[in-house]
Amino acid sequence: MDKFTRLIAKACPLDLPNINTDQILPARFLKVRRPAELGSMLFYDIRRDAAGAERPDFPLNQPVWQDAEILVAGPNFGGGSSREAAVYALYQAGIRCVIAPSFGDIFAENAVKNGLLAAILRETAVIELSAALSAEPARLLTVDLEKMTVACGKRTFNFDIDAVSRNQLLNGWDDVDLTESYKDRIAAFKAADAARRSWARPKD
Repeated sequence: MDKFTRLIAKACPLDLPNINTDQILPARFLKVRRPAELGSMLFYDIRRDAAGAERPDFPLNQPVWQDAEILVAGPNFGGGSSREAAVYALYQAGIRCVIAPSFGDIFAENAVKNGLLAAILRETAVIELSAALSAEPARLLTVDLEKMTVACGKRTFNFDIDAVSRNQLLNGWDDVDLTESYKDRIAAFKAADAARRSWARPKD
């Protein structure tokens, strides 16, 4: 998994609340091979019309935001079913960070396991960011995970993320890597436990 430390990139405002995982990646695309095509299925049903043509008013369809690596979204982003493929679709479409007032719990857990930062920012700050991006679409945001800040021009906002997820992203660790980071403590515990409870160990 790639490390996430600091990202300077375009950010696309997606001013919709309660975007669920079925809207991020509709269920009928779950059989699509990863990573070949999932990125092109991102937000398919809200991004395209009934004939499959892109809706020109959908933010990510606008040329200035087609290379955005950050989404600034409404509250409860990623609610709904536990669909890790929704994170795959975002990541394969080039999205490395989603900023929102709140996230679906399972989505946030899946995000960190795949190198995607889900940064929680208070709603007033999200509204301010979205307005700034709409006024100046090519503006770049700086997301700093070490400092836990989002910088937009002269404005800097502090975001929240739990300590374990932050540590995993900064180090590029999946859950196995996280466990292995404690290997010295695990070995010390096992040695101390073997000395304390020798009777519990099987005899050769």
